[in-house]
Amino acid sequence: MLAYVFWHWPLPEVQVAEYQARLREFHESLRAHAPAGFLQSASFRITGAPWTPVAEAYEDWYLIEDFAALGALNEASIAGARKQPHDSAARLAAGGVGGVYQMLFGKTNPFDSRLAQWFSKPTGMTYTGLRSKVAHLEEADNSLWQRQLVLGPTPEFCLRGKGDARVDLRFSPLILPVTPVLSFE
Repeated sequence: MLAYVFWHWPLPEVQVAEYQARLREFHESLRAHAPAGFLQSASFRITGAPWTPVAEAYEDWYLIEDFAALGALNEASIAGARKQPHDSAARLAAGGVGGVYQMLFGKTNPFDSRLAQWFSKPTGMTYTGLRSKVAHLEEADNSLWQRQLVLGPTPEFCLRGKGDARVDLRFSPLILPVTPVLSFE
């Protein structure tokens, strides 16, 4: 399973309620007219992500089956019944940046998480070594995601969960609370 994750923020003059309403309409249209390989989507408010130029932004997760589904999502998002809701939301956005992530372990629905811990593999550590250091986190209610093809502005890994389990401080995690705005399953 892959996730296309898109961070975005509204124009300064746009009201939060209006922005979220347009966002909801787009996600609803995507769900009602799902492209091939699309599984589900959700949107969160985040605070303090250094890859956005604003203090508070939105983080949308689009779960898809594979890279072919990413292409289908890309094309379908701006066509057919999804075009008008997409364009209405996009007109209110000041900017955005995205990335692609593969789930390494965990629940297939990361949307009930309340904490994201972004971290990189320490220099000199192998991927096998990293997996052994975070293996205990798989038992908890977490999911671990790895950035693909260096597509995205974030550190390489993201552990999403309810906040009970923490990544080892040796990984220097960037810990961000996430607040659900909307979720479609």
